[in-house]
Amino acid sequence: MDFQLDQAHEMARSLFRDFAETEVKPLAIEVDEEERFPRETVDKMAKNGFMGIPIPKEYGGQGCDVLTYVMAVEELAKVCGTTSVVLSAHSSLCMDPILTFGTEEQKQKYLPELASGRKLGAFGLTEPGAGTDAQGVQTKAVLSEDGTYWTLNGSKCFITNGKEADVYIIIAYTDIVEDARGRKSKKFTAFIVDKDTPGFTFGTKENKMGIRGSSTYELIFQDAKIPAENQLGQRGKGFPIAMHTLDGGRIGIAAQALGLAEGAFQRTLDYVKERKQFGRALAKFQNTQFQLANLATEIEAAQLLVYKAACAKQEARSDVKKRFSVEAAKAKLFAAETAMDVTTKCVQLMGGYGYIREYEVERMMRDAKITEIYEGTSEVQRMVISGSLLK
Repeated sequence: MDFQLDQAHEMARSLFRDFAETEVKPLAIEVDEEERFPRETVDKMAKNGFMGIPIPKEYGGQGCDVLTYVMAVEELAKVCGTTSVVLSAHSSLCMDPILTFGTEEQKQKYLPELASGRKLGAFGLTEPGAGTDAQGVQTKAVLSEDGTYWTLNGSKCFITNGKEADVYIIIAYTDIVEDARGRKSKKFTAFIVDKDTPGFTFGTKENKMGIRGSSTYELIFQDAKIPAENQLGQRGKGFPIAMHTLDGGRIGIAAQALGLAEGAFQRTLDYVKERKQFGRALAKFQNTQFQLANLATEIEAAQLLVYKAACAKQEARSDVKKRFSVEAAKAKLFAAETAMDVTTKCVQLMGGYGYIREYEVERMMRDAKITEIYEGTSEVQRMVISGSLLK
């Protein structure tokens, strides 16, 4: 197995890194402190083709593989967790399900606008009473008697790109079925919902610990009329669509976590080489050296898992029945916990300076925490992994 990236991937990484350093990093502190969505940065990303990296050229994308997209998220996260998750949610959670499950008409209608960055995407599954437990979803869609539209009622919470998005993938229950034992369960259907849909409004903007510039909102649907042609996939098959989408989303979040760990580590490495205590640089102390060695090893292990998951997803693009759930779960679990461990220890290594916002590692620690929570908690990832071992 060749663990070296080819020239095309190295060139792409260099491009992403240069963009992150010149266009994203200068605004990162401001975006965090002001809780401001980085619209100007997203517009520049659109002009540079970032918003459609893994989308085929026939639908207006760059036609790159999943690994290239993952490296883009990783490089952005090294300097700004907010900007990286904007791209991840847009690509993995909105464009990918349309590309994978959409009709040709849906692909032609939505993907060119999304891949160009003229429109931004989002995904809505989580509700106030339904996070890990999808059966708790209360948002309901009812098909009209003439079959021309669905009426959507309910709400979604903690939605990334919330108020800034233009196109949303929404999961709602459409049927209740009963098994042979009389146990009832919900059947879900996925829908493509446009921002200007009557009856679709926004609720609370969340005041978050980290990724503070991302637009995290509650979505509210009150008799929102969704055209029947905006049903995504088959009726009652929304849960598999949601799970497939989250598998891909987990790889994006794993890449974000990896980038946060790398960004914090590099800043800390630079700091301990310069900072002196008791007459010598911190880097000269064995305790510091051993901690750096451990962190560097964790980061490289995380990177290998993330890149492996990206390659597994790439292989599955030619066969929608092929799953990459376990690879995605392992990557997200390890990368997220690595990010939290690395950023926390980097703050400690930098002492008082690590606690100061100017030095950025404290922001990266705050940003890292959410990677253990969204797109499935670390506990959920362990359930997925152990389930594959014990079946």
